[in-house]
Amino acid sequence: MTYNLDSFPSNHISIEGKTYLYFGGTSYLGLQTDIEFQNLFIENIKKYGTNYGASRKSNIRISIYDDVEAYLAKHIGSQACVSLSSGYLAGQLVAQSLNTPDYTFFYAPNTHAALNLSVTKNKSVQSYQELKTALNLHLKNNTKQIPIVFLDAIDFHGTNFPDFEGLKTLPLSEIILVVDDSHGIGVVGEHGEGVFKTINALEPKELIVCCSLGKGFGVQIGAIFGLRTRINVFKNTPFFGGASPAAPANVATLIDAESIYNSKRRTLEYNLKLFLKQTKNLQRFKLMKGHPTFTFSDEKLNQHLEKNNIIVTSFRYPDETSPVMSRIVISAAHTEDDMNRLCEILNGY
Repeated sequence: MTYNLDSFPSNHISIEGKTYLYFGGTSYLGLQTDIEFQNLFIENIKKYGTNYGASRKSNIRISIYDDVEAYLAKHIGSQACVSLSSGYLAGQLVAQSLNTPDYTFFYAPNTHAALNLSVTKNKSVQSYQELKTALNLHLKNNTKQIPIVFLDAIDFHGTNFPDFEGLKTLPLSEIILVVDDSHGIGVVGEHGEGVFKTINALEPKELIVCCSLGKGFGVQIGAIFGLRTRINVFKNTPFFGGASPAAPANVATLIDAESIYNSKRRTLEYNLKLFLKQTKNLQRFKLMKGHPTFTFSDEKLNQHLEKNNIIVTSFRYPDETSPVMSRIVISAAHTEDDMNRLCEILNGY
């Protein structure tokens, strides 16, 4: 069932005068409704304004963009970074820029639409074995076009993160990887650095990571990470020059809120450990070690939760012909009482 709200959903939501515990969405650190974070963001709005609609190529430039991109690159572990106004735009910049005769696109199972181009004949596959076969055939018969494999780091099926077992079977030294880390960056890793270092350690021919920072960092920004030469190519495209950047208040908040991010990740880690310790029958969920999401397809469980005043993410994805996907999302906004109640209701099913 679909509900329309008048305010941002935190750990509790109100629907038709009734209060529910909310374990859904993508606000993993619970930042959007955190007062300290909001006040920091408001101060940056006062300093930088509500928006900046000019091109990054303009003769008048705001230095905070370069500062934040250098900060993010160091934090993630890449040579360079470029920011955009959204994660979807970041994915499209990468895909459209690489859509040349020099490359052939391949898509791993469950890859997000942000990395797809409707104008290309995408070589989609259902498994990594199928992908491996297709890549080996391409490398054998086509020495002119470098294969590019697109994938989601967090695919909610446990296919990739945290072990990337399927990815390890591919001839990575001959492949460029483009990874969407929107659900990992800011959340996974010891310092919220996401998966860049983990995948780069597998030694692909080249690694490009693109993502939304809105889920893990709580502000609307898209980002691309990779080699300095590759990032410079992206910066010199008409696509990048013609697009307005993320609001400068958004990017400034990334640096200023570092201590808040660290604190919220510790809270999230505590809540996640509590859930894993107290919940029985974890095998009913598709889960990824270190990520606060638990996917299930049992519609009766979803009904049981709602009957007990708990609402989780539940809808047909990626389109209306797809099966219903339900997901419990643990966040740093949840209290210990919230967690205890969730575990109690789940254990009573």
